[in-house]
Amino acid sequence: MKNQFIQGLMIDWKKIEADSYLRKIEAIKDVRTLDFNKSVTFFVGENGSGKSTLLEAIAVAYGFNPEGGTRNYSFSTYDSHSELCDAVTLIKGVRRPRVGYFLRAESFYNVATKEREYADIQHPSQEYHEKSHGESFLAIAQNYMKAGGIFIFDEPEAALSPQRQLTLLMDIYKCAKDGAQFIIVTHSPILLGMPEAEIYSFDNGEVHLCEYEDTDSYIVTELFINNRDILLHRLLNE
Repeated sequence: MKNQFIQGLMIDWKKIEADSYLRKIEAIKDVRTLDFNKSVTFFVGENGSGKSTLLEAIAVAYGFNPEGGTRNYSFSTYDSHSELCDAVTLIKGVRRPRVGYFLRAESFYNVATKEREYADIQHPSQEYHEKSHGESFLAIAQNYMKAGGIFIFDEPEAALSPQRQLTLLMDIYKCAKDGAQFIIVTHSPILLGMPEAEIYSFDNGEVHLCEYEDTDSYIVTELFINNRDILLHRLLNE
């Protein structure tokens, strides 16, 4: 029996307008169902491939604020989320999460601001704005990641150095081992190297499972590191 909080999803495309841009996103336009079989699932793919659009729909369908935060966060600085969330039905497991968090790089500043506004004596602010961007980004992830929680992260590596990405990888791995579930959009070859994770690629016009070594993040990084001089010569002298 699968132990995930979110075991899968279904998309009812009849709920999407005929002229919606969502129907023009090659990778997701034919998706009817998607399964989550592991405690950590990664979405990878080129920019514009639809991975963050689907991740956002999953988060909103689960009850998270579109801009991020816990499910108790309720605010909007710019209403930009798509209608896909209304067409997504999540297949939930019997367990219920103790905690949860939706972390997205593009609206992190807004969430950090709201965290300070929501603070009180029992829940003092962590003052994320007083830390460097990378430090606050990692801190907000670490402060909310708990055993038995559901965590949806959109490009959590955006503000992190390679060393901090390794720290985040270790924290996610340990938390997942303790019963948490993660669904993560990332371009990081470091995070994607996590053992026992499932990787869905949004490239080549379809959502499909792939191996770590088949991701563009791995292929391009390996190519650059092992052939830097030759590659740069070709790129910069054409």
